[in-house]
Formats: sequence, C-alpha cells, structure tokens
Amino acid sequence: MCPRILIVAGSDSGGGAGIQADIKTVTMLGGHAMTAITALTAQNTLGVQGVLPVPAAFVAQQMRSCIDDIGVDAVKIGMIGSVDVAHAVADILDTLDVPVVFDPVMVATSGAVLADADTIAGFERLMRRATVVTPNLPELAALGGEAGILAHGPAVLVKGGHADGDDVIDRLVTTDGEVARWSDPRIDTRHTHGTGCTLASGIAEGLGRGLALPAAIARARRFVRVALREAPGFGAGHGPMGHARVRLDGATAGMVANQVTLPSTDYDASVGFYGALGLSRIIDAPPRYARFEAAGGTTLSIEAMAHDDIGAVVYFEVDDLDAAIARARAAGAVVSDPVDERWGWREALLSDPAGNRLCLYQAGEMRRFPPWRIADA
Repeated sequence: MCPRILIVAGSDSGGGAGIQADIKTVTMLGGHAMTAITALTAQNTLGVQGVLPVPAAFVAQQMRSCIDDIGVDAVKIGMIGSVDVAHAVADILDTLDVPVVFDPVMVATSGAVLADADTIAGFERLMRRATVVTPNLPELAALGGEAGILAHGPAVLVKGGHADGDDVIDRLVTTDGEVARWSDPRIDTRHTHGTGCTLASGIAEGLGRGLALPAAIARARRFVRVALREAPGFGAGHGPMGHARVRLDGATAGMVANQVTLPSTDYDASVGFYGALGLSRIIDAPPRYARFEAAGGTTLSIEAMAHDDIGAVVYFEVDDLDAAIARARAAGAVVSDPVDERWGWREALLSDPAGNRLCLYQAGEMRRFPPWRIADA
C-alpha cells in the first residue's frame, strides 16, 4: 500500500522543516506526499528571515486539486499562516472522512513566531476535526493545556522535547486519560530543525496506511530518532536532520531484511576481511563480536562460535513483533517466544524448511546506533 498523504504547511527554504521535511518523511516511509503550501519562508539554520503568506483561496485550491483527482488517505497540518487559511482548511476537512494530524506550529526552532493570536484562535476548528494534535510544551500551554485541546475532541500527543531531563517522554492522552507513553534517552545534538514536522508527518503516513494511533506514533518516533542521529551537520544553527539516511531502521511498514549474523572462527581474520571489502565497522567487541554497516544501511555481524555451532542467522525487522510471530505460527512455523535481549533487541528465532536460521526482531536505533557504537563510525 502507498498511502496518499496531503500535507498542508509552510515551505522552508533551508530544507530542514515544513513541507520539505514532510515530503522527505512521507516518501522515506513509503507514502505518496501531496502538498498545499500555506506560506513561503526565507529561512536557514539560524532563523526565519522572511514570510510570504499564500492567499487562503489558493491554499484551498491546492487541496481540492489533490483530493479531487488523486484522493487522500490522511492529512497532516503544520504551519497555517493566517486565520483565513485556518478556516479555509477547516472547510475542506469538513468534507473529508480521513485521519487528520494537526501539528499546531506557532514558533520555529530558531524562535521565530509563525502564528499570531488570531491564527491561534482559528486553530479551534482544526482541533475539532483532528484525530490527534501534536503540540510541544509551549504550544500546549498556548492552547489551554491538555484539557483545552481535549475539549475539542482529538487525542493529544504531548511531546516532551522541551522538558528538562536526560530522557524525552512523550504521552498520548485522550478523554479516557493517558493511553500510551514513550521514553527514550535524549539525543545530544543541535541539529533538531524539523523534528515536530517530521514526527507529525510520520504519524499521518502511518494512519494513512491503517495503523492504529499508538503504533503510528511509535513508528514515527523511531524515524525521528534515527534521522536525528543521521543529521548531516549542515549550518551554524539548528541544522536539518538526516531523513534520507533512515532506510532500514524498523520505521518502514512490514518486514525488512536488514541484518545478517555470520559465524567466525578467527575474529581478526574476519574483521580484516569485511573491512577490506569496504564495510564500516560500527561495533567492536573482540574477540567475540563485531558489527559492520553497508552503504545502504544493512548491517552484518560476525560472532565467534564453536565449530559445532556454526550457522548464519538472517534477521527480519518488523514493526509489530507479536503480530509477525502469530502470522508465522499460523503458517506452521515453529517460533520461539520473544525475548528482550540485554543489547536492546526484542527477538524470536525460527527456521525455514531447509533449516536456515531466521530471526524476527525489533531493534530500531539500537541496531545501528547503540550507546556502544564506535565513536565517529
């Protein structure tokens, strides 16, 4: 399935946030991105130097052009630009029956104000139509807190990136209370431009392909975290993330073959061999284990084994391990119960009819970016 995601947001000339980040996110996750641009901005990693709003009627025309011909499976709303645009977008949303993710953009990462008081007041109609609203903590306060948003009907993903602490905690809240929570170590980087746009578009892509809201959020968060780690380092301020480098990291839908473990009877010889082939060593734990990364994002590990325990293992990363195990068992495969390994992977083993060893697993960023990754690898 290739979900059709209509993105209503502003353009970022620096390519880090806005429509540019949205298109990259939806595309890398496997969806088809369509756009209705609400404003043109002149901006870079240091700030926003200028904003040129797009007339509300033309924003609506862009939306209708996409909807009437291509169709739409989910909508993501970002920067609105004006109260007139807010109402024009809400008018069209009232004619649709698809999930809507509303990222209430008010202030850019650099601190530039992107929504005035009248525009924020116009957010009420958009919140009434949204499936989920994704404010950061300052935006949450401006919209009346959790209760203020919930009063309009949508779920709220309270993002904790602006909070203090070593962990980033995101909470999904509905009128029934907190229904899900995610906590991950904070990634120490200044290249955070576009994190909110990327997360919201990732959620919309997941909802558009039929994922439940918590699953869509979890998948989008994995995408954001790997993109943060893959930031190219551009600019002197808040730089863009590395969307194009999120390839095989457990964020795409379905099953992905992204890791192979091979036996080794001579650690030094194996390390030298795969290094000479051009693979990059990212984990080094002699004399037992090493992991390499190929240019496309696939990883290969060598592991010292006894001669009577030699065998390769092919790893398939899945977005829902329990569901994948159930499907395999329904097909007649004998699959071990899932195990939470100490290295951060959750995995289950099985064999194919020829006896080849396979592993269904979830690792996310722990496959390529565990805390023990070689520095600068």
